[in-house]
Amino acid sequence: MNRTGNEEKKVALVTGGNRGIGRAIAIKLSEEGYDVAVTFRSHSESVNELERICRGNGSDFLAVRADVSSFEQAKNLISQVIEKFPRIDVLVNNAGITKDNLMLRMSEADFDSVIDTNLKGVFNCTKHILRIMMKQKSGSIINIASVVGEVGNMGQSNYAASKAGVIGFTKSIAKEAAPRNIRCNAVAPGFIATDMTEILPETVQGEILKTIPLGAWGKPEDVAKLVSFLAGEESSYITGQVINVDGGMVM
Repeated sequence: MNRTGNEEKKVALVTGGNRGIGRAIAIKLSEEGYDVAVTFRSHSESVNELERICRGNGSDFLAVRADVSSFEQAKNLISQVIEKFPRIDVLVNNAGITKDNLMLRMSEADFDSVIDTNLKGVFNCTKHILRIMMKQKSGSIINIASVVGEVGNMGQSNYAASKAGVIGFTKSIAKEAAPRNIRCNAVAPGFIATDMTEILPETVQGEILKTIPLGAWGKPEDVAKLVSFLAGEESSYITGQVINVDGGMVM
């Protein structure tokens, strides 16, 4: 993102930004010149380290403890970001959880908690930020979906439903917000190497690799590069799209 010395700095909010894909996105956006706000649910040294990295890239930084599944906490989150920064130009709805199990063994609580965080959380944050972006007459909303939301996966009916919902939500918001120059797109990662995937047995990892034409796990940075593109002016004519980052897994 190129900016002249007197141009107002742009601001990005990344939910679930202290680890994995969200962390890579926050770092990439700070490298591109955005001031960055992130959410976290449990504070750890990773948040402090992320702040050091972003500030080292010349970005101002804000970390807010928030559970995006809560409508009121999401509202308070947006208020804190606006209190710190003069505007919000980019919202990356990244916060998400998994509670995998086969349907016959899945509890109602596990289904509800995944839907509440992964889908309702996207609604909550978008709801509270949209009015701000409409006043600005600009903004980019990027929702982190999943290829599982497109093709399903055994033992992940709750996760697949949440991410399929995110895809439908993305397309609807894109249509609603376009008249105010606000774009909304979704990024659907495939199998990305994070601390969540590292715990899988080697045999399982091997079977997964067989399903990926490029024959390798994706990296969080692969997702971050696409998010950075969708956040900026280079993608100003792109909205309502779902773009896979999956090594060719879903074609």
